[in-house]
Amino acid sequence: MTEIVPTSIVAMLANRLAVSTDQPAILTKAGEWRSRTWKEVGEDVLRMASWFAGKGIKRGDRVAQLSENRYEWLVADLAMHVVGAVHVPIHAPLTGSQAAFQIRDSGSQIVLISTTEQVRKLAIHADELPDSVGCYVYDACDQPIGHRSCNSLVTELPDYDERSATALLEAAIASAEGDTLATILYTSGTTGEPKGVMLNNLNLVSNALAATEPFEQGPEDVRLVFLPLSHIFARTCDLYTWLASGTQLALAESRETVIADCASVRPTLLNGVPYFFEKIANALAEVDFLATPDALRDLLGGRIRLCCSGGAALPNHVFDFFHEHNVPLLQGYGLTESSPVITLSSEQYAKRGAVGRAIPDVEVRIAEDGEILTRGPHVMLGYYKNQAATDEVIRDGWLHTGDIGHLDEDGFLFITGRKKELIVTSGGKNIAPVYLEGLLTQDPLIVQAIVIGDDRKYLTALIVPELSALKAELIASGVEIANGEDLANRDEAFKLIESRIATRLSEVSYYEQIRKFTLMNRAFTIESGELTPKLTLRRNSIQANCRDQIEAMYRSD
Repeated sequence: MTEIVPTSIVAMLANRLAVSTDQPAILTKAGEWRSRTWKEVGEDVLRMASWFAGKGIKRGDRVAQLSENRYEWLVADLAMHVVGAVHVPIHAPLTGSQAAFQIRDSGSQIVLISTTEQVRKLAIHADELPDSVGCYVYDACDQPIGHRSCNSLVTELPDYDERSATALLEAAIASAEGDTLATILYTSGTTGEPKGVMLNNLNLVSNALAATEPFEQGPEDVRLVFLPLSHIFARTCDLYTWLASGTQLALAESRETVIADCASVRPTLLNGVPYFFEKIANALAEVDFLATPDALRDLLGGRIRLCCSGGAALPNHVFDFFHEHNVPLLQGYGLTESSPVITLSSEQYAKRGAVGRAIPDVEVRIAEDGEILTRGPHVMLGYYKNQAATDEVIRDGWLHTGDIGHLDEDGFLFITGRKKELIVTSGGKNIAPVYLEGLLTQDPLIVQAIVIGDDRKYLTALIVPELSALKAELIASGVEIANGEDLANRDEAFKLIESRIATRLSEVSYYEQIRKFTLMNRAFTIESGELTPKLTLRRNSIQANCRDQIEAMYRSD
Protein backbone atom coordinates (compact mmCIF):
# COMPACT_ATOMS: atom_id res chain seq x y z
CA MET A 1 0.00 0.00 0.00
CA THR A 2 1.40 3.39 -0.97
CA GLU A 3 1.78 6.17 1.59
CA ILE A 4 -1.28 8.37 1.93
CA VAL A 5 -1.35 12.04 2.85
CA PRO A 6 -3.12 11.93 6.23
CA THR A 7 -6.41 13.77 6.54
CA SER A 8 -7.78 11.33 9.09
CA ILE A 9 -6.46 9.17 11.90
CA VAL A 10 -7.16 6.03 9.87
CA ALA A 11 -4.99 7.42 7.05
CA MET A 12 -2.21 8.08 9.58
CA LEU A 13 -2.57 4.48 10.74
CA ALA A 14 -2.40 3.16 7.17
CA ASN A 15 0.75 5.22 6.51
CA ARG A 16 2.44 3.87 9.57
CA LEU A 17 1.53 0.23 8.86
CA ALA A 18 2.89 0.59 5.32
CA VAL A 19 6.15 2.32 6.31
CA SER A 20 7.03 0.60 9.59
CA THR A 21 5.56 -2.89 9.16
CA ASP A 22 8.14 -5.02 10.98
CA GLN A 23 9.54 -2.35 13.30
CA PRO A 24 8.76 -2.49 17.04
CA ALA A 25 5.70 -0.42 17.87
CA ILE A 26 4.56 -0.93 21.44
CA LEU A 27 5.73 -2.28 24.79
CA THR A 28 3.21 -3.51 27.35
CA LYS A 29 3.67 -5.25 30.65
CA ALA A 30 1.78 -8.24 32.02
CA GLY A 31 4.37 -9.71 34.36
CA GLU A 32 7.08 -9.26 31.74
CA TRP A 33 7.42 -6.58 29.09
CA ARG A 34 6.15 -7.64 25.67
CA SER A 35 6.99 -5.95 22.37
CA ARG A 36 4.67 -5.92 19.36
CA THR A 37 5.48 -4.81 15.82
CA TRP A 38 3.38 -2.41 13.80
CA LYS A 39 2.14 -5.37 11.77
CA GLU A 40 0.89 -7.09 14.93
CA VAL A 41 -0.79 -3.89 16.11
CA GLY A 42 -2.44 -3.44 12.72
CA GLU A 43 -3.79 -6.98 12.73
CA ASP A 44 -5.26 -6.54 16.21
CA VAL A 45 -6.85 -3.23 15.22
CA LEU A 46 -8.44 -4.69 12.10
CA ARG A 47 -9.71 -7.74 14.01
CA MET A 48 -11.51 -5.44 16.42
CA ALA A 49 -12.76 -3.26 13.56
CA SER A 50 -14.25 -6.38 11.96
CA TRP A 51 -15.91 -7.20 15.28
CA PHE A 52 -17.41 -3.70 15.49
CA ALA A 53 -18.74 -4.07 11.97
CA GLY A 54 -20.22 -7.45 12.88
CA LYS A 55 -22.02 -5.82 15.80
CA GLY A 56 -23.63 -3.36 13.41
CA ILE A 57 -21.48 -0.39 14.39
CA LYS A 58 -21.32 2.02 11.48
CA ARG A 59 -20.07 5.52 10.76
CA GLY A 60 -21.28 8.02 13.34
CA ASP A 61 -22.35 5.46 15.96
CA ARG A 62 -21.10 6.11 19.49
CA VAL A 63 -18.93 3.62 21.34
CA ALA A 64 -17.98 4.34 24.97
CA GLN A 65 -14.89 2.98 26.68
CA LEU A 66 -14.49 2.84 30.47
CA SER A 67 -10.95 1.69 31.02
CA GLU A 68 -7.56 2.46 32.44
CA ASN A 69 -4.61 2.62 30.04
CA ARG A 70 -3.98 -0.77 28.48
CA TYR A 71 -3.17 -2.23 25.09
CA GLU A 72 -6.83 -2.92 24.35
CA TRP A 73 -7.67 0.77 24.89
CA LEU A 74 -5.59 1.99 21.98
CA VAL A 75 -6.55 -0.97 19.78
CA ALA A 76 -10.22 -0.14 20.36
CA ASP A 77 -9.63 3.56 19.66
CA LEU A 78 -7.93 2.88 16.33
CA ALA A 79 -10.53 0.25 15.40
CA MET A 80 -13.26 2.83 15.95
CA HIS A 81 -11.51 5.14 13.49
CA VAL A 82 -11.49 2.30 10.94
CA VAL A 83 -15.26 1.79 11.13
CA GLY A 84 -15.95 5.51 11.58
CA ALA A 85 -17.44 5.16 15.07
CA VAL A 86 -17.36 8.08 17.51
CA HIS A 87 -15.20 7.23 20.52
CA VAL A 88 -16.52 8.34 23.92
CA PRO A 89 -13.63 7.69 26.33
CA ILE A 90 -14.62 7.70 30.00
CA HIS A 91 -12.01 8.50 32.61
CA ALA A 92 -11.45 5.39 34.75
CA PRO A 93 -11.55 7.07 38.20
CA LEU A 94 -15.05 8.48 37.63
CA THR A 95 -17.91 7.16 39.71
CA GLY A 96 -20.44 4.73 38.27
CA SER A 97 -23.05 7.47 38.15
CA GLN A 98 -20.72 9.82 36.24
CA ALA A 99 -19.85 7.05 33.76
CA ALA A 100 -23.51 6.16 33.28
CA PHE A 101 -24.31 9.82 32.53
CA GLN A 102 -21.70 9.98 29.76
CA ILE A 103 -22.86 6.69 28.22
CA ARG A 104 -26.47 7.83 28.31
CA ASP A 105 -25.88 11.42 27.22
CA SER A 106 -23.69 10.43 24.27
CA GLY A 107 -26.16 7.81 23.02
CA SER A 108 -23.49 5.11 23.01
CA GLN A 109 -24.59 1.77 21.57
CA ILE A 110 -21.73 -0.24 23.05
CA VAL A 111 -19.57 0.25 26.13
CA LEU A 112 -16.20 -1.43 26.44
CA ILE A 113 -15.12 -2.01 30.06
CA SER A 114 -11.70 -2.97 31.37
CA THR A 115 -12.13 -4.96 34.57
CA THR A 116 -14.62 -6.59 36.92
CA GLU A 117 -14.09 -3.67 39.30
CA GLN A 118 -15.26 -1.20 36.66
CA VAL A 119 -18.21 -3.46 35.79
CA ARG A 120 -19.31 -3.56 39.44
CA LYS A 121 -19.06 0.21 39.67
CA LEU A 122 -21.31 0.60 36.64
CA ALA A 123 -23.68 -2.19 37.72
CA ILE A 124 -24.82 -0.16 40.74
CA HIS A 125 -26.23 2.36 38.25
CA ALA A 126 -27.54 -0.13 35.69
CA ASP A 127 -30.98 1.48 35.72
CA GLU A 128 -29.42 4.74 34.51
CA LEU A 129 -28.22 3.10 31.27
CA PRO A 130 -30.25 2.78 28.08
CA ASP A 131 -31.81 -0.67 27.73
CA SER A 132 -30.22 -1.18 24.32
CA VAL A 133 -26.57 -0.56 25.23
CA GLY A 134 -24.33 -3.62 24.90
CA CYS A 135 -21.61 -4.23 27.51
CA TYR A 136 -18.33 -6.01 26.81
CA VAL A 137 -15.36 -6.46 29.11
CA TYR A 138 -11.66 -7.00 28.41
CA ASP A 139 -11.02 -9.24 31.43
CA ALA A 140 -13.01 -12.37 32.21
CA CYS A 141 -16.11 -11.35 34.15
CA ASP A 142 -19.39 -12.98 35.22
CA GLN A 143 -20.88 -9.83 36.79
CA PRO A 144 -23.95 -8.57 34.87
CA ILE A 145 -24.94 -4.92 34.58
CA GLY A 146 -28.64 -5.07 35.31
CA HIS A 147 -30.19 -7.36 32.71
CA ARG A 148 -27.09 -7.13 30.51
CA SER A 149 -24.44 -9.83 30.51
CA CYS A 150 -20.83 -8.69 30.06
CA ASN A 151 -19.24 -10.89 27.44
CA SER A 152 -15.46 -11.12 27.29
CA LEU A 153 -14.01 -9.64 24.12
CA VAL A 154 -11.26 -12.25 24.12
CA THR A 155 -13.82 -14.93 23.20
CA GLU A 156 -15.68 -12.72 20.71
CA LEU A 157 -13.00 -11.32 18.41
CA PRO A 158 -12.75 -13.04 15.02
CA ASP A 159 -9.58 -14.55 13.56
CA TYR A 160 -7.48 -12.24 11.42
CA ASP A 161 -8.23 -12.52 7.70
CA GLU A 162 -5.78 -10.52 5.59
CA ARG A 163 -8.00 -10.13 2.52
CA SER A 164 -11.05 -8.84 4.38
CA ALA A 165 -8.87 -6.71 6.67
CA THR A 166 -7.20 -5.02 3.70
CA ALA A 167 -10.56 -4.33 2.10
CA LEU A 168 -11.88 -2.92 5.37
CA LEU A 169 -8.91 -0.58 5.76
CA GLU A 170 -9.03 0.64 2.16
CA ALA A 171 -12.75 1.34 2.43
CA ALA A 172 -12.14 3.23 5.69
CA ILE A 173 -9.47 5.43 4.10
CA ALA A 174 -11.69 6.22 1.15
CA SER A 175 -14.65 7.22 3.29
CA ALA A 176 -12.89 9.05 6.15
CA GLU A 177 -13.06 12.82 5.89
CA GLY A 178 -11.45 15.57 7.90
CA ASP A 179 -14.72 17.07 9.06
CA THR A 180 -16.12 13.74 10.28
CA LEU A 181 -16.85 13.63 14.02
CA ALA A 182 -14.28 11.33 15.64
CA THR A 183 -14.73 11.63 19.38
CA ILE A 184 -16.75 13.18 22.20
CA LEU A 185 -14.80 13.94 25.36
CA TYR A 186 -16.62 15.08 28.46
CA THR A 187 -14.82 17.88 30.24
CA SER A 188 -14.91 17.72 34.01
CA GLY A 189 -15.15 21.46 34.50
CA THR A 190 -15.13 23.00 37.95
CA THR A 191 -18.89 23.34 38.36
CA GLY A 192 -22.03 21.85 36.87
CA GLU A 193 -22.55 18.89 34.57
CA PRO A 194 -19.74 18.00 32.16
CA LYS A 195 -19.99 19.12 28.54
CA GLY A 196 -19.19 16.84 25.61
CA VAL A 197 -16.41 18.31 23.46
CA MET A 198 -16.78 17.23 19.82
CA LEU A 199 -13.54 16.80 17.87
CA ASN A 200 -13.27 15.75 14.24
CA ASN A 201 -10.50 14.08 12.27
CA LEU A 202 -9.01 17.38 11.15
CA ASN A 203 -8.78 18.55 14.77
CA LEU A 204 -6.89 15.44 15.83
CA VAL A 205 -4.64 14.99 12.79
CA SER A 206 -3.61 18.62 12.47
CA ASN A 207 -2.85 18.86 16.17
CA ALA A 208 -0.83 15.64 16.29
CA LEU A 209 1.24 16.62 13.25
CA ALA A 210 1.85 20.15 14.56
CA ALA A 211 2.83 18.83 18.00
CA THR A 212 5.27 16.41 16.40
CA GLU A 213 6.95 18.94 14.09
CA PRO A 214 9.27 20.71 16.60
CA PHE A 215 10.91 17.49 17.77
CA GLU A 216 13.10 14.97 16.00
CA GLN A 217 11.62 11.52 16.67
CA GLY A 218 12.14 8.14 15.10
CA PRO A 219 11.93 4.35 15.51
CA GLU A 220 14.68 4.29 18.15
CA ASP A 221 12.79 6.66 20.45
CA VAL A 222 10.70 5.17 23.25
CA ARG A 223 7.80 7.24 24.55
CA LEU A 224 6.59 6.20 28.01
CA VAL A 225 2.90 6.90 28.59
CA PHE A 226 1.36 7.12 32.05
CA LEU A 227 -1.15 9.96 31.64
CA PRO A 228 -4.69 8.67 30.99
CA LEU A 229 -5.43 8.07 27.31
CA SER A 230 -9.03 9.01 28.09
CA HIS A 231 -7.78 12.59 28.37
CA ILE A 232 -6.92 14.47 25.18
CA PHE A 233 -3.39 15.41 26.32
CA ALA A 234 -2.13 11.83 26.25
CA ARG A 235 -4.40 10.82 23.39
CA THR A 236 -3.07 13.46 20.98
CA CYS A 237 0.44 14.04 22.33
CA ASP A 238 1.30 10.40 23.03
CA LEU A 239 -0.98 8.10 21.02
CA TYR A 240 -1.49 10.06 17.80
CA THR A 241 2.03 11.53 17.74
CA TRP A 242 3.19 7.90 18.02
CA LEU A 243 1.32 7.19 14.78
CA ALA A 244 2.74 10.31 13.14
CA SER A 245 6.38 9.77 14.12
CA GLY A 246 6.77 5.99 14.27
CA THR A 247 8.35 5.93 17.72
CA GLN A 248 7.90 3.05 20.14
CA LEU A 249 5.16 3.47 22.73
CA ALA A 250 5.55 1.97 26.21
CA LEU A 251 2.46 1.82 28.41
CA ALA A 252 3.36 2.33 32.06
CA GLU A 253 1.97 -0.38 34.28
CA SER A 254 0.35 2.23 36.54
CA ARG A 255 0.84 5.74 37.88
CA GLU A 256 2.66 4.27 40.87
CA THR A 257 5.20 2.34 38.77
CA VAL A 258 6.38 5.12 36.45
CA ILE A 259 9.90 5.34 37.89
CA ALA A 260 10.30 1.56 37.88
CA ASP A 261 8.97 1.49 34.32
CA CYS A 262 11.54 4.12 33.34
CA ALA A 263 14.28 1.83 34.63
CA SER A 264 12.89 -1.06 32.57
CA VAL A 265 12.11 0.54 29.20
CA ARG A 266 14.61 3.44 29.37
CA PRO A 267 12.43 6.02 27.58
CA THR A 268 13.75 8.92 25.56
CA LEU A 269 10.49 10.90 25.61
CA LEU A 270 8.12 11.55 28.51
CA ASN A 271 4.97 13.65 28.84
CA GLY A 272 3.65 14.52 32.28
CA VAL A 273 1.83 17.01 34.44
CA PRO A 274 3.69 19.51 36.65
CA TYR A 275 2.87 17.61 39.82
CA PHE A 276 4.80 14.56 38.57
CA PHE A 277 7.89 16.54 37.63
CA GLU A 278 7.71 18.54 40.87
CA LYS A 279 7.64 15.35 42.95
CA ILE A 280 10.78 14.16 41.16
CA ALA A 281 12.53 17.50 41.67
CA ASN A 282 11.60 17.63 45.35
CA ALA A 283 12.77 14.07 45.95
CA LEU A 284 16.10 14.53 44.19
CA ALA A 285 16.72 17.95 45.70
CA GLU A 286 17.74 16.05 48.83
CA VAL A 287 20.41 14.12 46.90
CA ASP A 288 23.99 15.43 46.70
CA PHE A 289 24.17 16.26 43.00
CA LEU A 290 27.86 17.00 43.23
CA ALA A 291 28.36 13.34 44.02
CA THR A 292 25.67 12.10 41.64
CA PRO A 293 25.41 14.63 38.81
CA ASP A 294 23.38 12.29 36.57
CA ALA A 295 20.86 11.29 39.24
CA LEU A 296 17.93 12.89 37.42
CA ARG A 297 18.75 11.29 34.08
CA ASP A 298 19.48 7.96 35.78
CA LEU A 299 16.17 8.05 37.66
CA LEU A 300 14.36 8.38 34.33
CA GLY A 301 16.17 5.42 32.81
CA GLY A 302 19.43 6.95 31.59
CA ARG A 303 18.37 7.76 28.00
CA ILE A 304 15.81 10.52 28.53
CA ARG A 305 16.33 13.45 26.18
CA LEU A 306 13.05 15.35 26.37
CA CYS A 307 10.20 15.84 28.85
CA CYS A 308 7.06 17.86 28.16
CA SER A 309 4.73 19.31 30.78
CA GLY A 310 1.11 20.31 30.33
CA GLY A 311 -2.27 20.38 32.01
CA ALA A 312 -1.35 23.02 34.60
CA ALA A 313 1.27 25.67 35.36
CA LEU A 314 4.83 24.40 35.75
CA PRO A 315 6.59 26.00 38.74
CA ASN A 316 9.71 27.89 37.70
CA HIS A 317 11.88 26.09 40.24
CA VAL A 318 10.97 22.75 38.65
CA PHE A 319 11.81 24.08 35.19
CA ASP A 320 15.13 25.34 36.57
CA PHE A 321 15.91 22.06 38.31
CA PHE A 322 15.48 19.95 35.17
CA HIS A 323 17.42 22.32 32.94
CA GLU A 324 20.25 22.67 35.44
CA HIS A 325 20.64 18.91 35.32
CA ASN A 326 20.57 18.64 31.54
CA VAL A 327 17.11 17.18 31.07
CA PRO A 328 15.01 19.59 28.95
CA LEU A 329 11.54 20.09 30.45
CA LEU A 330 9.32 22.01 28.03
CA GLN A 331 5.91 23.54 28.61
CA GLY A 332 2.90 23.50 26.35
CA TYR A 333 -0.61 24.87 26.70
CA GLY A 334 -4.02 23.89 25.48
CA LEU A 335 -7.57 22.80 26.24
CA THR A 336 -9.73 19.81 25.47
CA GLU A 337 -11.65 22.23 23.23
CA SER A 338 -8.47 22.82 21.18
CA SER A 339 -7.52 19.17 20.62
CA PRO A 340 -5.54 20.16 22.89
CA VAL A 341 -2.33 21.94 21.86
CA ILE A 342 -2.37 25.70 21.28
CA THR A 343 1.22 26.62 22.11
CA LEU A 344 4.36 24.55 22.57
CA SER A 345 7.97 25.05 23.55
CA SER A 346 10.88 23.34 21.83
CA GLU A 347 14.53 22.75 22.64
CA GLN A 348 15.41 25.70 20.40
CA TYR A 349 12.58 27.98 21.51
CA ALA A 350 11.77 27.97 25.22
CA LYS A 351 11.49 30.61 27.92
CA ARG A 352 11.26 30.26 31.66
CA GLY A 353 7.66 30.72 32.74
CA ALA A 354 6.27 30.68 29.20
CA VAL A 355 4.07 27.95 27.72
CA GLY A 356 5.64 28.21 24.29
CA ARG A 357 4.60 29.74 20.98
CA ALA A 358 1.63 29.00 18.74
CA ILE A 359 2.00 25.74 16.83
CA PRO A 360 1.81 25.74 12.99
CA ASP A 361 -1.49 26.94 11.47
CA VAL A 362 -2.75 28.14 14.87
CA GLU A 363 -3.43 31.79 15.73
CA VAL A 364 -3.30 33.25 19.23
CA ARG A 365 -4.31 36.75 20.29
CA ILE A 366 -5.14 38.52 23.52
CA ALA A 367 -8.54 40.19 23.95
CA GLU A 368 -8.92 43.63 25.48
CA ASP A 369 -9.76 42.10 28.87
CA GLY A 370 -6.66 39.88 28.75
CA GLU A 371 -8.40 36.65 27.73
CA ILE A 372 -6.45 34.30 25.45
CA LEU A 373 -8.22 33.62 22.14
CA THR A 374 -7.22 31.07 19.51
CA ARG A 375 -8.32 30.20 15.97
CA GLY A 376 -7.36 27.40 13.60
CA PRO A 377 -7.93 23.75 12.64
CA HIS A 378 -7.55 22.67 16.27
CA VAL A 379 -10.75 24.35 17.50
CA MET A 380 -13.54 21.91 18.38
CA LEU A 381 -16.78 21.53 16.45
CA GLY A 382 -18.64 22.52 19.60
CA TYR A 383 -20.26 21.05 22.69
CA TYR A 384 -22.47 18.03 22.06
CA LYS A 385 -26.16 18.95 22.19
CA ASN A 386 -25.32 22.33 23.75
CA GLN A 387 -25.38 25.10 21.17
CA ALA A 388 -25.72 27.83 23.79
CA ALA A 389 -22.50 26.80 25.52
CA THR A 390 -20.78 26.50 22.13
CA ASP A 391 -21.84 30.01 21.12
CA GLU A 392 -20.53 31.32 24.42
CA VAL A 393 -16.96 30.15 23.80
CA ILE A 394 -16.64 30.22 19.98
CA ARG A 395 -17.31 33.64 18.49
CA ASP A 396 -16.36 34.63 14.94
CA GLY A 397 -14.23 31.50 14.74
CA TRP A 398 -12.20 32.39 17.83
CA LEU A 399 -12.18 30.02 20.80
CA HIS A 400 -12.35 31.98 24.06
CA THR A 401 -10.17 29.94 26.38
CA GLY A 402 -11.22 31.51 29.67
CA ASP A 403 -7.54 31.91 30.53
CA ILE A 404 -5.81 35.26 31.00
CA GLY A 405 -2.31 35.91 29.71
CA HIS A 406 -0.02 37.95 27.52
CA LEU A 407 2.28 37.51 24.53
CA ASP A 408 5.81 38.85 24.61
CA GLU A 409 7.70 40.40 21.70
CA ASP A 410 8.91 36.96 20.56
CA GLY A 411 5.43 35.44 20.49
CA PHE A 412 5.79 33.44 23.72
CA LEU A 413 2.60 33.05 25.71
CA PHE A 414 2.48 33.56 29.48
CA ILE A 415 -0.56 32.44 31.49
CA THR A 416 -1.42 34.69 34.42
CA GLY A 417 -4.85 33.52 35.52
CA ARG A 418 -8.28 32.18 34.66
CA LYS A 419 -11.00 34.60 33.70
CA LYS A 420 -13.86 32.54 35.07
CA GLU A 421 -12.05 31.97 38.35
CA LEU A 422 -11.48 35.61 39.16
CA ILE A 423 -12.06 36.46 42.80
CA VAL A 424 -13.95 39.67 43.48
CA THR A 425 -13.46 40.79 47.06
CA SER A 426 -16.02 42.68 49.05
CA GLY A 427 -13.92 45.77 48.37
CA GLY A 428 -14.39 45.33 44.62
CA LYS A 429 -10.88 44.12 43.86
CA ASN A 430 -10.50 41.59 41.02
CA ILE A 431 -7.90 38.90 41.76
CA ALA A 432 -6.71 35.93 39.69
CA PRO A 433 -6.28 33.09 42.21
CA VAL A 434 -4.52 30.80 39.72
CA TYR A 435 -1.70 33.30 39.42
CA LEU A 436 -1.23 33.50 43.18
CA GLU A 437 -1.49 29.72 43.53
CA GLY A 438 1.19 29.36 40.88
CA LEU A 439 3.49 31.62 42.85
CA LEU A 440 2.87 29.68 46.05
CA THR A 441 3.44 26.23 44.55
CA GLN A 442 6.76 27.35 43.11
CA ASP A 443 8.05 26.87 46.65
CA PRO A 444 9.35 23.32 47.21
CA LEU A 445 7.56 23.18 50.57
CA ILE A 446 4.11 23.80 49.02
CA VAL A 447 2.54 21.06 46.89
CA GLN A 448 -0.98 22.45 46.48
CA ALA A 449 -2.67 25.74 47.32
CA ILE A 450 -6.13 27.17 46.87
CA VAL A 451 -6.76 30.87 47.37
CA ILE A 452 -10.16 31.94 48.75
CA GLY A 453 -11.72 35.37 49.05
CA ASP A 454 -14.79 35.85 46.84
CA ASP A 455 -17.04 38.43 48.53
CA ARG A 456 -14.67 38.45 51.51
CA LYS A 457 -12.63 41.30 52.97
CA TYR A 458 -9.30 39.61 52.35
CA LEU A 459 -7.69 36.49 50.91
CA THR A 460 -7.04 33.24 52.72
CA ALA A 461 -5.55 29.97 51.53
CA LEU A 462 -5.57 26.24 52.17
CA ILE A 463 -2.00 24.98 51.88
CA VAL A 464 -0.95 21.36 51.33
CA PRO A 465 2.72 21.06 52.36
CA GLU A 466 5.35 18.74 50.87
CA LEU A 467 5.74 16.75 54.08
CA SER A 468 9.13 15.15 53.45
CA ALA A 469 10.72 18.48 52.49
CA LEU A 470 9.01 20.27 55.39
CA LYS A 471 10.22 17.66 57.85
CA ALA A 472 13.78 17.94 56.53
CA GLU A 473 13.72 21.73 56.85
CA LEU A 474 12.46 21.57 60.44
CA ILE A 475 15.00 18.95 61.49
CA ALA A 476 17.79 20.99 59.88
CA SER A 477 16.72 23.96 61.99
CA GLY A 478 16.93 21.88 65.17
CA VAL A 479 13.26 20.93 65.63
CA GLU A 480 12.71 17.42 66.98
CA ILE A 481 10.08 15.48 65.01
CA ALA A 482 8.48 12.31 66.36
CA ASN A 483 7.73 9.46 63.95
CA GLY A 484 4.24 9.80 62.50
CA GLU A 485 3.73 13.27 63.93
CA ASP A 486 1.17 15.51 62.19
CA LEU A 487 3.38 18.39 61.07
CA ALA A 488 0.36 20.51 60.15
CA ASN A 489 -0.22 21.08 63.86
CA ARG A 490 3.31 22.24 64.68
CA ASP A 491 3.81 25.95 65.30
CA GLU A 492 7.29 25.70 63.79
CA ALA A 493 5.82 24.29 60.56
CA PHE A 494 3.20 27.07 60.45
CA LYS A 495 5.81 29.79 60.90
CA LEU A 496 8.08 28.28 58.25
CA ILE A 497 5.27 28.11 55.67
CA GLU A 498 4.18 31.61 56.67
CA SER A 499 7.63 32.96 55.84
CA ARG A 500 7.63 31.11 52.52
CA ILE A 501 4.23 32.55 51.58
CA ALA A 502 5.47 36.06 52.37
CA THR A 503 8.52 35.50 50.17
CA ARG A 504 6.54 34.09 47.25
CA LEU A 505 4.02 36.94 47.32
CA SER A 506 6.51 39.72 47.99
CA GLU A 507 6.02 41.18 44.50
CA VAL A 508 2.21 41.28 44.41
CA SER A 509 -0.09 44.06 45.60
CA TYR A 510 -1.37 44.48 49.12
CA TYR A 511 -4.85 43.21 48.34
CA GLU A 512 -3.35 40.08 46.73
CA GLN A 513 -1.60 39.07 49.95
CA ILE A 514 -2.73 36.01 51.91
CA ARG A 515 -3.85 37.30 55.29
CA LYS A 516 -4.48 33.88 56.84
CA PHE A 517 -3.88 30.27 55.84
CA THR A 518 -4.54 26.75 57.07
CA LEU A 519 -2.05 23.91 56.76
CA MET A 520 -3.81 20.79 55.49
CA ASN A 521 -2.87 17.31 56.71
CA ARG A 522 -4.07 15.74 53.46
CA ALA A 523 -3.83 16.44 49.74
CA PHE A 524 -6.58 17.37 47.31
CA THR A 525 -7.18 14.34 45.05
CA ILE A 526 -9.21 13.13 42.09
CA GLU A 527 -10.70 10.41 44.27
CA SER A 528 -12.08 12.94 46.76
CA GLY A 529 -13.65 14.91 43.92
CA GLU A 530 -11.41 17.90 44.62
CA LEU A 531 -9.30 17.63 41.44
CA THR A 532 -10.33 17.19 37.83
CA PRO A 533 -8.62 14.44 35.76
CA LYS A 534 -6.34 17.25 34.50
CA LEU A 535 -5.35 17.84 38.15
CA THR A 536 -6.86 21.30 38.27
CA LEU A 537 -8.69 22.39 41.41
CA ARG A 538 -12.43 21.86 41.76
CA ARG A 539 -12.91 25.01 43.78
CA ASN A 540 -16.51 24.48 44.77
CA SER A 541 -15.85 20.93 45.96
CA ILE A 542 -12.80 21.94 48.01
CA GLN A 543 -14.59 24.87 49.59
CA ALA A 544 -17.57 22.64 50.46
CA ASN A 545 -15.38 19.92 51.95
CA CYS A 546 -13.23 22.40 53.88
CA ARG A 547 -15.97 24.81 54.94
CA ASP A 548 -15.10 24.62 58.64
CA GLN A 549 -11.40 25.41 58.08
CA ILE A 550 -12.28 28.29 55.75
CA GLU A 551 -14.87 29.82 58.04
CA ALA A 552 -12.47 29.59 60.98
CA MET A 553 -10.04 31.84 59.10
CA TYR A 554 -12.71 34.54 58.77
CA ARG A 555 -14.61 34.02 62.03
CA SER A 556 -12.40 36.23 64.19
CA ASP A 557 -13.22 39.20 61.93
